[in-house]
Amino acid sequence: MKTIGLIGGLSWESSAEYYRIINQEAQRRLGGLHSAECLMYSFDFGEIEALQAAGDWAAATARMIDAAERLARGGAGCIVICSNTMHRMALEIEAVVDLPLIHIADATARPIVDAGYRRVGLLGTAFTMEQDFYKGRMVERFGLDVIIPEAAGRDLVHRIIYDELVRGEIRADSRRVYQAVIDELKSAGAHAVILGCTEISLLIKPEDSSLPSFDTTALHALAAVEWALAD
Repeated sequence: MKTIGLIGGLSWESSAEYYRIINQEAQRRLGGLHSAECLMYSFDFGEIEALQAAGDWAAATARMIDAAERLARGGAGCIVICSNTMHRMALEIEAVVDLPLIHIADATARPIVDAGYRRVGLLGTAFTMEQDFYKGRMVERFGLDVIIPEAAGRDLVHRIIYDELVRGEIRADSRRVYQAVIDELKSAGAHAVILGCTEISLLIKPEDSSLPSFDTTALHALAAVEWALAD
């Protein structure tokens, strides 16, 4: 088994899910008392969130590159960024760190294409929904048609992530807000929805969505195990 390098703490709530899913899948596939070989560098998310809010992506990129380099020095064989938003600097990390980076957009888009969906809705932070680093990759590499909520829906989705989900707060009223936004995406022609923030799956389960949902946290974690166990 190869060693998975995880950049976590983005937030730790979803990082814990990565750790759980990766180890459960390794045990399922290998049996016995097996678990995954992995290293994690975990940020203080308060510092990262402050850089995001200030739009200081250069400083955030430098922090992410440093984390990836620490994992490489520690013996990691790949880089897994445990966040959709922080894939904004994935290309910069790949340019500096000589390790494969398992991209969350790729891990999500492949099963969407395999399932036969083309027009998909995207939920996530405002950065992920509005900037092109994420949905642009899905369009260019996988031919997906990615749509996002209207401005009011984007604001609600973003606020709930930062005010509640990254703090581990799961509220029924916020679940209803997300369900309404998903329904609006469905009305706009989406055939499936991407839970494009690694905390959203803490709030929205498959049975909560009027559209088939794709959990980026689980799909990314499973792709990491697939890499670790591949010849």
